[in-house]
Amino acid sequence: MIKTAATLALLAAPALATTQDDVLAAQLRPGYQMENGGYMAAVELQLAPGWKTYWRSPGDAGIPPSFDWSGSQNVKSVRIHWPAPEVFEANGMQTIGYHERLVLPVEITPEDPSRPVRLSVVMALGVCDEICLPATVDLTSDLTAPGAPDPSIKAALQARAETAGEAGVTSVACQVDPITDGLRVTARVRLPDPGRPEVVAFETADRQVWVSEAITQRQGGELVSMAELVPPNGAPFALDRSGITLTILAAGGAVEVKGCPAAP
Repeated sequence: MIKTAATLALLAAPALATTQDDVLAAQLRPGYQMENGGYMAAVELQLAPGWKTYWRSPGDAGIPPSFDWSGSQNVKSVRIHWPAPEVFEANGMQTIGYHERLVLPVEITPEDPSRPVRLSVVMALGVCDEICLPATVDLTSDLTAPGAPDPSIKAALQARAETAGEAGVTSVACQVDPITDGLRVTARVRLPDPGRPEVVAFETADRQVWVSEAITQRQGGELVSMAELVPPNGAPFALDRSGITLTILAAGGAVEVKGCPAAP
């Protein structure tokens, strides 16, 4: 309820002088065909100076993006490769996202690699500066083989979060405790200290579960982070630990930890 109220308050701010076209431009970068027959394309968003948009898990006051690929032709699946996002602090609220420009790589697996691919997406998102606007972009592009190298897409792929192994994570465990309206999860991750403030974003396999802003601190060689999970029915529930993703953000870099087993 708090998240919904905060978002509605932002959307209700006076925005009569500002429209989507004033602050947002978007295109599909057609990219190139990969050795496996799939394609690497990208959604590119250009935002006006000072404006930002949000990551897949945007924080309490953010607006998560959604994607509808159903208008595509000869597309079996689409996988999004998220560049490491930034953490924004404003008015006592923490959000996670990107400012001014986002190139979001999308990996396409065709139904039939020998046939042309037409990629179509309707993306709903929020864009914010001192006010927030709901936005929708409708993009279509034909993907042709072999395409051409795209430095912007390659740079965005290189900006992805490190895996746990790449980042030197040696252990991870979660303690799960019931609370009145859901669960409290406390994660302990052993990994090198970057020497900079760290923010942890918790995600679950069920996107309907509300996740609070995490409280995070260092305890010796461990990063300890706690968040509350509240499902739509507001009651404790069975948590799929394998579906938990922890993303640890520190000064433009990120580490993605998948799964959070119980402590041995």
